Amino acid sequence: MNKQYYIYIMTNKGNTVLYTGVTSDLKRRVYEHREKQVDGFTKKYNITKLVYYEVFEDIDSAISREKQIKGGSRQKKIELINSMNNEWRDLYEEL
Repeated sequence: MNKQYYIYIMTNKGNTVLYTGVTSDLKRRVYEHREKQVDGFTKKYNITKLVYYEVFEDIDSAISREKQIKGGSRQKKIELINSMNNEWRDLYEEL
């Protein structure tokens, strides 16, 4: 079985702050953000809702995509989320 890598976008309850990250274990990483287990941006801004993710077969592609998304405007991120999840549902329970 090949390892998978994920880029993801999370937000807070009011959908006012966006956070983009990369991981090899999406469910665990989102859980860590939700439970405030890591100090930093997501804890400070109460980021708990997974609204977008993509799956990759290799880490280099995932990191490249993460940088592309982080370098884009907020509007580009909103359009990306809307393309997959226009209701901005929390996708965590579907993992």
